[in-house]
Amino acid sequence: MKPVLLLNGPNLNLLGQRDPFYYGDHSLDDIVLNVREFFESHSIELESYQSNHEGDLIDQLHRAHESYSGVLFNPGAYTHTSVALRDAVEAIAPPVIEVHISNVHNREKFREKSFIAPVSAGQIVGFGVESYLVAAFAMTKILKKERESINDS
Repeated sequence: MKPVLLLNGPNLNLLGQRDPFYYGDHSLDDIVLNVREFFESHSIELESYQSNHEGDLIDQLHRAHESYSGVLFNPGAYTHTSVALRDAVEAIAPPVIEVHISNVHNREKFREKSFIAPVSAGQIVGFGVESYLVAAFAMTKILKKERESINDS
């Protein structure tokens, strides 16, 4: 099986330093380690990428089309602004789960709108850094169902 990509957008490199009320005190490295350990326990490889640049994230999504079995994606603030990222998610075959640490639906009004959610397999929000593990669990279920479907064919 191809690995899963953990893709993180702008400012997530500052986790552990930035606004701990919303984002907690764990670093992105902590999150990647926890998600990697979870996937390894399910015999799934994880690769991780973070960028503050929209085009880099689009390039990674395009690469995911051929190289990954699924994507866990925290687009950060691009969630609410980027039609280009939405189009990239829609254009690729692997399932994408949108992930957010905070509950974007009970914050500022502009954060309620996600361009990514309508073209994603699902959206996980509001469980702190555990949102990533919930998304990883959901991805294992999606991938298992896909494997079973292929085996039944």
